[in-house]
Amino acid sequence: MSHPALSTLRLAAVNIDGVLLNDTFSPVIHRLVATQGLEYTPELERALLSRPQLAAAQVFVEVTGTTASPQEVLGAYFAERERYLRDQPVRLLDGAVALLERLRALGLDLVCYGGLDEGHFERHLGPWATYFSEPRYICTNAFRPGIREITRDFFSLAPHQALFIDDAASVAERARELDVPFIGHPSPFVHGFQRELMQRAGVRYLVQELSEIDETMLCALDAEAAERTVWRHGDRTPAHLAARAAQVRS
Repeated sequence: MSHPALSTLRLAAVNIDGVLLNDTFSPVIHRLVATQGLEYTPELERALLSRPQLAAAQVFVEVTGTTASPQEVLGAYFAERERYLRDQPVRLLDGAVALLERLRALGLDLVCYGGLDEGHFERHLGPWATYFSEPRYICTNAFRPGIREITRDFFSLAPHQALFIDDAASVAERARELDVPFIGHPSPFVHGFQRELMQRAGVRYLVQELSEIDETMLCALDAEAAERTVWRHGDRTPAHLAARAAQVRS
């Protein structure tokens, strides 16, 4: 049952790596690209990030001209990621649990999703698993980005009834195609381009901190979802966010 403040949204689908956990993927992609002497561009990052693993590896093979197979590229990638994690371990992001509490308090079903298997979810979010509705976690590697599948096949909802929170612009682009409500939380990785790519895609709800995803924002999204204007609103800056910015400036 929805919260009285929400008329339309029924589900919040939250990406695991980059939203609830720190981004441990784009820095490693950047490292591997650098070893090949290639320029790291928005187009290249877009082609590699948040794609099915073998598809991304195939792109890497084609772009770099390496003689390694996609399977070997994947092996090299995860080996490099393990080295990266020695200095930058996986951790829960500030505000992640509070965000889950806010979403649940509004009566939304919650599901977590990402490209790694369920063991990744259990290791890092197991203590908070009760916040999530069954199946709690969905591995989307076989059907990334997975918006249609999660919304329709797992929860039997219409596109405008599900909110996705993700750090990847490719997910935002698919959400726009399907007219699915979306909040972008792009990685702060210094060499990354996801914020720029989300802006190009027309994402209007972009946050730097999870605390920015408050009840005011969620209710505004719910109202726009009811009117199907999340992606077609004339002003890219939602009115309540513009008002908040004006208060800060004053």
